[in-house]
Amino acid sequence: MKNKVILKKHLLKILITLLIFVICFLSLNIYEYHIYTINFNHKINDIINILEDKYPDLKEEDIIAILNDKSKSNDNTLKEYGIDLNDKSIVIDNSKIYPKFLIINMIFLLIFTFFIILEFIIYLSKRNRDLLDITRYVEELNKRNYSLNIDANSEDELSILRNEIYKTTVMLKETADISRNDKLNLKKSLEDISHQLKTPLTSILVMLDNLIDDPKMDAKTREDFIKDIKRNVININFFVQSILKLSKFDANTIHFTKSLNGLDKIIKEACKNVSTLCDLRNIKINIKGDKDIKVKCDAIWEVEALTNIIKNCVEHSRDHSKIDILYEDNNAYTKVLIRDYGDGISPTELPHIFERFYKGKNSSNDSVGIGLSLAKAIIENDNGIINVESNEEGTTFIIKYLK
Repeated sequence: MKNKVILKKHLLKILITLLIFVICFLSLNIYEYHIYTINFNHKINDIINILEDKYPDLKEEDIIAILNDKSKSNDNTLKEYGIDLNDKSIVIDNSKIYPKFLIINMIFLLIFTFFIILEFIIYLSKRNRDLLDITRYVEELNKRNYSLNIDANSEDELSILRNEIYKTTVMLKETADISRNDKLNLKKSLEDISHQLKTPLTSILVMLDNLIDDPKMDAKTREDFIKDIKRNVININFFVQSILKLSKFDANTIHFTKSLNGLDKIIKEACKNVSTLCDLRNIKINIKGDKDIKVKCDAIWEVEALTNIIKNCVEHSRDHSKIDILYEDNNAYTKVLIRDYGDGISPTELPHIFERFYKGKNSSNDSVGIGLSLAKAIIENDNGIINVESNEEGTTFIIKYLK
């Protein structure tokens, strides 16, 4: 409200000055009229005294009647003495006093005008300084300096302009911060991607060199090399596909087709995707819940999300163990619990498991640390939330699809 207060102060000063001028001017005019009246009254009183001395028969009522008579005589008896009734005062003292009062009136008028002009000059000077500050502010913005602040909040046009510039500054600053963070994240992501690709590619190159350098390699060793190369290529392909999916999420280019889908069907489809991995480690998946429960989501992407979570549970489970999946419904949300019976996740690692490229100490060698991050992005896009609890007896993922 700073500018508005300043404007009010200037207006208040002008009004006070105007009020003082009017009071002084009226007082001066009243005083002037009083002086004129005294001079006229004394002169008329002297004339009446002379008339009473020379004309004793003259009655005072007649004199008073003449003084109060409203009719004007056209006879100008005093003209021969150089006195014009329509121009000059008969009382010489009044004629002498008039120029003094005129000068005093002019002085009051000049003083009033001076103060009014001074207030306008001060106000315009302040306004010009504000305009100069705004100009400098815009120049700093053009130099990408967003650390400035405008302390103005009023309703005049300059303050409105200041506020709009301030909003633009905040927006540009946020954009610059986001851009800076995006660059840092991109740099970190590229470093992580490079690291994730470097190991399997190096392994592939070493095995290919061995195959090329040793054409007489025994069939068993050659077959093992080829299987390892295929496994690394599959891992690279999975990694690249996951990166592409996450990139689509970051760019908001994925179109979700949301509809009511049976949750039991989604869970079973996700379990089917990890069935081979479960068979290799003899891990059984138990599913329990009402088969009529439905959730509003994109079924294809939810299968992807649950597959990544169940795959993570399988990778961290002990051989010959089990995974329990329980789902239930209430008025607020649909809840899915996915529990494994592995060694659990340490409290220091637990806050980071949904971070991109994060790999815990118990992660498998083939893990790229991207599956849970992708799962979280998908679930949240389908109006869900995901949490995790873990101890030395296992880990439980808690998913809630809000209604």
